[in-house]
Order: sequence, then structure tokens, then C-alpha cells
Amino acid sequence: MNVRHAALPRMPFDGRIAPMLIMALATVLSPVPAAAATLDGAALHAGWAFPFAGILLSIAIVPLLAPALWHHHFGKIAAAWAVLFVAPFGYAYGAGAALATLAHALIEEYVPFIVLLTALYTIAGGICVRGNLHGSPKTNTVILALGALLASIMGTTGAAMLLIRPLLRANDDRKHVVHVVVFFIFLVANAGGSLTPLGDPPLFLGFLNGVGFFWTTQHLIAPMLVICGLLLALFYALDSYFYRREDEVCAPFLDPSPDTRGIAIEGKANFALLALVIAAVLASGLWRPALALTVLGAHLELQNAMRDIVLVALTLASLALTPRSARVGNAFNWAPIEEVAKLFAGIFITIAPVIMMLRAGPHGPFAGVVDLVTDAKGQPIDAMYFWATGLLSSFLDNAPTYLVFFNLAGGDAHTLTTSGARTLAAISAGAVFMGAMSYIGNAPNFMVKSMAEARGVRMPSFFAYLAWSGAILVPIFLLTTWLFFWGP
Repeated sequence: MNVRHAALPRMPFDGRIAPMLIMALATVLSPVPAAAATLDGAALHAGWAFPFAGILLSIAIVPLLAPALWHHHFGKIAAAWAVLFVAPFGYAYGAGAALATLAHALIEEYVPFIVLLTALYTIAGGICVRGNLHGSPKTNTVILALGALLASIMGTTGAAMLLIRPLLRANDDRKHVVHVVVFFIFLVANAGGSLTPLGDPPLFLGFLNGVGFFWTTQHLIAPMLVICGLLLALFYALDSYFYRREDEVCAPFLDPSPDTRGIAIEGKANFALLALVIAAVLASGLWRPALALTVLGAHLELQNAMRDIVLVALTLASLALTPRSARVGNAFNWAPIEEVAKLFAGIFITIAPVIMMLRAGPHGPFAGVVDLVTDAKGQPIDAMYFWATGLLSSFLDNAPTYLVFFNLAGGDAHTLTTSGARTLAAISAGAVFMGAMSYIGNAPNFMVKSMAEARGVRMPSFFAYLAWSGAILVPIFLLTTWLFFWGP
């Protein structure tokens, strides 16, 4: 893929620029009516959820029915759904309410989300693993286990991009490879990222809404170990079976990338940058100076602003310090993060009224959903939260789905991390684990599929992959429900 860099025009800084900047800053920092940011969700009707449903269905369906159209115009499609919400909302409730809602969605949630994702993607994309291992069942299982462990440290996207190429090279002389990539999606692109806010986007959204950094580690480690342990054991047995059936015609000299004695890592400086990313995110959760700037009604807290500035600096440092050969070796490009940035801008904008309505609870238009996940006494049914969050995460995207059910459960982080801990654990587990149920459940799923197909692996179709995940994951999730979320 050729990337063309356009020269930036030079803009002289004269006396006319400063007043314009001051006026722009004054406009951005001007106060908005308090009522605009506190619109009661009970006053909204369910039709305001139509743009949110529309953008998610577009993500799920359009790439399958019209892939060329989606590839060239997905940003425009996302923008159209966002405008379809903002324009009528501003007309119905005033420009102040629309502007405050837009600022809250973008400043408090979208910007931190995309800054972290970009930092992890860029830094992980600068670590190139060279060399070729022998794709035996033992080696493959170790790679999957390592990827599941790294996923909570460098994110599911980062871990998947780091290890999928070495895994494909190790197995490029084997006939039966599909199951290796499928289990890689199960483990590395999803289940492994359940222990920290760095692991998966839903958990980072929880962190932005007040969930402690190590809360997920404490409450999800048990189900994560059960799920990953069962998947690794099942994979080893299945891979051993296929390994024994390999045709002897696949002689070593036919191997496109012959085995080497070991591996070499290029771009090691990125490991230090990755450690600094973890430190920056952790510090933003521990350091609370109680200083905030109000921007169009949205609250920009000092610790969050400093974290995002540091993450941007680390991203730029990775681009400067990484040898060009490392990124070339990884076939690094900006297309995946560009797609995520455009789509999630639309998602975070259109989900705003849905969150307002869910916060209204039984008094809002989604009272029926509340009844589905609560018993007659109004107490949450954790098993239902796990499956409702998980099933929607399977066919939509797990980040906004997490946010929907987080708010459906009350949206108060202090309550959900204490008395409602099992409910929040069910929501978190459903969003992270069941994102593996389909190609569209989590962003790395499709990325891994595309990379495997580019290397000649005939990956299952959308529905064939559902058959794989249904046969393997559903029984494991039923066991997880019984062990951790069933009963009072």
C-alpha cells in the first residue's frame, strides 16, 4: 500500500491570526445552559435510538452486502448517521443541548478512547518479530497463551498485530491452519484482554467512567482463567489431531519460510514506550487533583488531559524511534485505525441519547429492557446481564454495548464496583468474552481474518465462523454462567 504525503501549506502568523484564535477559544470555552447537559432521558422517545441502531447495523451488514461501497465510503456513512441524530436533536431541544451532548460524547469519551487505541496500535506496530518457528501443537499453544497474556497489557489489537504474523509463518507449511487462526481470535483478540482497561475498549470505557484500573483484574481473573484454560486445552487436542493428519507431501523444502533456530525482535524501544503507556493510564486513575476545565458543558479533568497528552507524545516517540524496517516488516499502515476512528466517532455521538434513556431506568422508554435483566424485586439478574451484553457484543461492537448495559445497570461506578460488583463483572465478561462470537464482535477479529486470508488461509465465511464459535464457545460460556453469574 502506497501512502502519499501531501506537503502542508505554510501559514504566516500575522496580526490577524491572534484575534481569530482568541475568538475561537472564547467560543469553545463559552458556557452552555446547565439544562443542556442534564436532559432527562425519560423525556425522550425510543426513536432517538434509531441513528445508533442504524450505524451499528451498517457496520454489520454493509461490508457483507456491498464491500466496495463500504471500503470507500464508511466514513461518510458514519457521519451521515451522526448528522441524522444531531440535526433533529438540535431542532427539538435547542442548539445548546445538541452542542453539549456532542461535546460530552467527543471530549469526555471519544478522544481518550481513540488516543489510547492509536498509541497501542502504533507502538505495537513498531515491534517486529523476525524468524520462523516450527508450527507444532506445543509451539502454537505457547504462542496463543503468550498472546492471551499480552492482550491485557498491550490491548487485544496490539497483541493480535504482534503475534498473528509469526503464527502464520510458523504454520505456512501445514494444510490445516484454519482452526489455529480461529482459536487465535478467541484467545488473543478477545478473551485475553479482560484483565485491565488497556486490554479491550469496553473496559477502558469503564475506566473512563470511574471503574478502578485493577478492579477488572480482581473480578475477571477467575472467569478469564477458566475460559482461556479450557480453550487452550481444547486447542492443543484439536491441533494435535490435525498435526498427525498432515500430508507427508508437505516436505520441509516446500516450506515458504523455513524454520530458524530462534527469533529476533526489532523495534525493542517500543517495549519501554508500552510500559510508559501503562504508567500514564494508571496514573490518571490514581492522581485526582480535582481540577477540570468546562468545554461546551463537557468536563475535561486535568489528569485525563495530561494522560492523553502523554499518550500522544509516546505515539510520536514510537514513530521517531522505530526503525523503518520494523514497520515495513509488519506491513504497518494507518488504514485499520483510520476506520476505527471514523466509525467510533459516529458511534459515540449516536449512542448519547440511548445512554440518556437508559439512565432513566424504569421511567424511560427502555423500561422493557430493564424488566428483562431485573427480577420482580428490582434486583439485577446477573446471568441475564452476561448473556444480553454478550449476545449484542457478538453482532454489534462490544465497546458501545458495554456502555449501554453499564448505564442500564445504573451508570454509577461507585455502586457498581461495590454492591453491584457481580453485575458489573457480568457486563464486562459478556462484552469482552462474547466479542469473539462473530467477526464483527471486536475490531481485531476482522483484522486477523484479513491478514490470514492475505497469507492464503481460507478463513470461514461469516456464518461458518458462527458455527465454529457456537460449537466451541457457547458450551464454555454456559459453564461460565453457572460458575460465576448464576443464582442470587
